Amino acid sequence: MISEPRPTSLLQRRIYGTLGITLLVGLYLIVGLTGHDPWRGDDARYFGPVWSMLRGEGLLFPQLAGELFAEFPPLYYWLAALTAWITTPLLTPHDGARLASAIFTAVAVYCIARAAEALYGRPARTPAAMLTLGSLGLVLHAHETQPMIAVAAMLALTLRGLARVPQEPVAGSVTAGLGSALAVLAGGLPAALLTMPLFPLVMTLSRDCRTPHASGGLLLGLSIALSLGALWPLAVLLQQPDAFTLWLHASWRDISSGPLGMQEILRLIELLGWFTWPLWPIALWTLWRGRRDLDALPLLLPLLSAMISLAWLLVDGELSQVAALPLLPALALLAAGGVPTLRRGAANAFDWFGLMTFGVFGVLVWLAWTAQAYAWPPGLARHIGRVAPDFILHGGAMRLAAGLLISGLWLLLVWRLPRTPSRSPSTWAMGMTMLWCLAVTLLMPWFDHGRSYRPVMKSLEQAVAGEVVDCIATTGLPAALRSSLDYFAGIRTVQVHADATPCSLLLVHDNRRVDTPELAPEWRLIWDYRRGGGKQLETFRLYKRSPA
Repeated sequence: MISEPRPTSLLQRRIYGTLGITLLVGLYLIVGLTGHDPWRGDDARYFGPVWSMLRGEGLLFPQLAGELFAEFPPLYYWLAALTAWITTPLLTPHDGARLASAIFTAVAVYCIARAAEALYGRPARTPAAMLTLGSLGLVLHAHETQPMIAVAAMLALTLRGLARVPQEPVAGSVTAGLGSALAVLAGGLPAALLTMPLFPLVMTLSRDCRTPHASGGLLLGLSIALSLGALWPLAVLLQQPDAFTLWLHASWRDISSGPLGMQEILRLIELLGWFTWPLWPIALWTLWRGRRDLDALPLLLPLLSAMISLAWLLVDGELSQVAALPLLPALALLAAGGVPTLRRGAANAFDWFGLMTFGVFGVLVWLAWTAQAYAWPPGLARHIGRVAPDFILHGGAMRLAAGLLISGLWLLLVWRLPRTPSRSPSTWAMGMTMLWCLAVTLLMPWFDHGRSYRPVMKSLEQAVAGEVVDCIATTGLPAALRSSLDYFAGIRTVQVHADATPCSLLLVHDNRRVDTPELAPEWRLIWDYRRGGGKQLETFRLYKRSPA
């Protein structure tokens, strides 16, 4: 059992109590979740199926702009559509949809904290929650429309159930089985591979789960996971066989895409090095201290989950931040078990490193704001002008006051933190919350200006309004653009096949990463829009077919 000094003052009890953690998690999740358009990338990409569901399309199998969308099953989209519908009088649909990310992130933090309590004792609950909030890789994806957050949350629920198996074999196994089944509904076959192998591995390798009651419970949990997890694919097979075939081919493509090469593995190590910071150093310390007890459930369970998640990254062949999210629950559990055993010098260094890190990044955020508001420093101001040449900052005085309040409150809280084993994780959690709130307060207008497709789509809508349109063809648009077209302008494009199309209009997108196709002389340019600058320059062109 881990021991931790009990806070004595009222402030200490508030910081380390349930109320303090709840307020910190709430502040972390809510700030920056609303008040901006769907941003380019995953935020706009995965809002497309939610918008389709709100219009009554793709309720069983997700759709994006009228086309089947097989990347994720519908669990996240269902909840996002529900939150968007419930909050319609108060929020825009895209803001309401992002509440699903807050809910799933809260579920993940809660389950990780409870799993740590079951594995290491109640004092590990606070470090687990704080370390999860303080991880560098979670913050951005927790505030965007992101289905992989649901996968990570259901994986955390599965770990929470398996952690209870030695004490409550049936209840823990049923919880884990439900978590694994919901993981399939959130992430499909990859999520099944992340969760279901844990049941037989724990039953075989853990000395804490070899009793008849524990083994029977684990078999029950695996049966629940397999039976309930098969319900959605079976329903799709019976109702939409073509969609089932598409989903199965997409899943198989993910599984059989081939392992990473040596250069890609090095890039993966670099990615995980910062994405899972500060979890992995403490997790390694936990494994080193418990190297003689690796068959005990407190070490074996998160270690198995981390190894399965890492193996999936290597096999899947996708080098992306989002793919690494399922690593966070396992590493947070391992790190939570090692925090109370850190040497005094290591704990103090970890604490000071967090203070210095967030202090430096906070100063950089302030410099980015002064470059926008006062054109200082000049070099940074010129760079911002190149990237967003038409950006104008508004509301500078109010943002200045709010930024000073956030910075001052953070300094006060970290100065009054009590010196307990949870001090370092609390420093990282509060530092990450401060940095995110400060960035949202000072830089949100600039982010929204550079990452929203609303002006482009509204301009295109006006250009199309004066034309007789049968359909608009495209040589290939990213999913985020197709989603934004459907949401902002109500336009759905048709893919060009075999270099030919019957449509009278053709939309071409050039982002300098894809070669722009050469067009026949019959196509006449009628609309041109440039967005961003430098490496972020994107060009949109609309062509009209000239009469023969």
